[in-house]
Amino acid sequence: MSDVAVPRPDFDGGDARTGWDSAQHGRSSDRPSFVGSQLAGNLLELFDKAVARNGEAPFLWHKRDKQYRSSSWREIADASNALASYLVRHGLRPGERVILAAENRPEWCVADLAIMRAGGVTVPAYATNLPDDHRYVVDHSEAVMVVVGNRAVMERMASAIEGNAAIRHVITMDPFESSHFSCAAGQWSSALESSAREDKIDFVDRLSPDDLACFIYTSGTGGRPKSVMLSHRNIMANMWGAYDLVKKVGLDDETFLSFLPLSHSYEHTVGQFLPMAIDAQIYYSEGAEHLAKNFVEVKPTIVACVPRLYEVLRQKMMAAVEREGGVQAKLFAETLRLGIKRYENGGRLPVMESARDFVLERLVRNKVRGRFGGRLKALVSGGAPLNYEVGLFFTALGLPVLQGYGQTESSPVISVNPPNKVKLETVGPPLDGVEVRIADDGEILVRGDLVMLGYWKDLEATRQAVRDGWLHTGDIGAIDSDGYLRITDRKKDMIVNSGGDNIAPQKVEGHLMLQPEIEQAVVFGDRQPYLVAIIVPPRELIKKVAAETGLPANLEALQDVSALRSQLQEALKRANEHLSVIERVRRFALAAEPFTPENGMMTPTMKLRRQLVSRRYQKEIEALYRS
Repeated sequence: MSDVAVPRPDFDGGDARTGWDSAQHGRSSDRPSFVGSQLAGNLLELFDKAVARNGEAPFLWHKRDKQYRSSSWREIADASNALASYLVRHGLRPGERVILAAENRPEWCVADLAIMRAGGVTVPAYATNLPDDHRYVVDHSEAVMVVVGNRAVMERMASAIEGNAAIRHVITMDPFESSHFSCAAGQWSSALESSAREDKIDFVDRLSPDDLACFIYTSGTGGRPKSVMLSHRNIMANMWGAYDLVKKVGLDDETFLSFLPLSHSYEHTVGQFLPMAIDAQIYYSEGAEHLAKNFVEVKPTIVACVPRLYEVLRQKMMAAVEREGGVQAKLFAETLRLGIKRYENGGRLPVMESARDFVLERLVRNKVRGRFGGRLKALVSGGAPLNYEVGLFFTALGLPVLQGYGQTESSPVISVNPPNKVKLETVGPPLDGVEVRIADDGEILVRGDLVMLGYWKDLEATRQAVRDGWLHTGDIGAIDSDGYLRITDRKKDMIVNSGGDNIAPQKVEGHLMLQPEIEQAVVFGDRQPYLVAIIVPPRELIKKVAAETGLPANLEALQDVSALRSQLQEALKRANEHLSVIERVRRFALAAEPFTPENGMMTPTMKLRRQLVSRRYQKEIEALYRS
């Protein structure tokens, strides 16, 4: 190909669409990359170095015909080279955006690498997006090409780009009919085959650390998501901090189980690029319903998940123990008790209890670890605050939970608990190269090479988010004497009741969801005299009450069943015992259905869309204050 340089926004003078200003951020594009000497100058260079080291060794694993099958480092490199040639041959120009909408699979990684190798910018989109969501991302990013995954994603994307003259070409990972798309389209296998013998297209040597790597659209817990612009420097700096942490768990033959969507910044950095830096293998999970099976099959050493998953796993484990009952339930309860006591006593137990704990290590904890594959070094929790009791539960059972903290705007990881000194009530100390301070109003501010370039086409939001080089996170927190960061709540989610008291809703919801009768809960009470909640009981309880009453096993049918409501009232009473007077929930209503990404009440990464829940249940909430 030609020697056309990859275009860059005018960072030094600022860009009206991005809001980026190098002087404001305290950086210069001439300054060497923070991680340049340790890892690589850009993400492609990182990958190419890994390929040179590993060659034909297995890299990515995916289920085909009910069996995990691998693709080697070399195969992934060859595929990304071929796809890069195809993209350029079909008109992709340096700096243009390409939508990548697919479920987690090897082709996702190949496409991401190929887009960058062709000089483009990857724009990940959630595979679960509805057509309207896809339409917004396509239009807002000003994308010119689209890469899509399975048929369901393909159909939603086809609807989203119908009539969009800017989209020049679509590539589908799975077979499609030509009638699917109104623009030119090609199928993955034929695209690679047709380009395998083409001259190699490679912009790796022309990419500077400050060139754009991707747009990551935030999950959008409120309104429309913002488009966060991340550079190679941003992600590389984040990886270096994470790499330093991972070394402490002991690097060996590492295996990652990829569960969170790769379109999320957390999985994109920690679940895709970090494994490249440490020569790890990646197995793609089949989804939430198959996760327990995948743990046993894959035997991962590192897994990154959101707190919601840990809450669900805890509830399922407790329900299984309760069903089993007898001696096994007693042994489990004693294991938990001693594990909690040992953690809270700084790792020590009295002699007699220590001996008992030693026996339970073999009888109970080894079995629990076996259910998770038996090789776990780290269960990393991020994306939202992890309830202390949930973290304590897994720690007491011998599972290494490392709670971290981050944001898409910080590429995303800011801090993580180190494995040699875990403080479950915190999110750990900042990563190497990250500065954190607390503003006068309690807001957490972050500075370093991990801070985003800005929001695409949103100058004002960028100026509000990054001031004098500091990222204003919108989270409230404190730093303890050991330098560990503690998150108390989201600044914008804080409830201010009619008495002027500030209440952190996530804390209250966390206590509610510790009760076995409550699987999901959202609390409200802004400018009101007390808190109320919308509650979802677990599926097992719904089925049990339905069997007892002869009613259908769904929430809509069970709204007025007194047996169910009395059990939830008792659960509410127990939770309130651990809350202050102003934090206690006085009344509740049953949700019509569980909160899920499919019905829009949760983001694809399992965060509550609090504002949407509020609008959906406005009448029920108002009734709770009238009654």
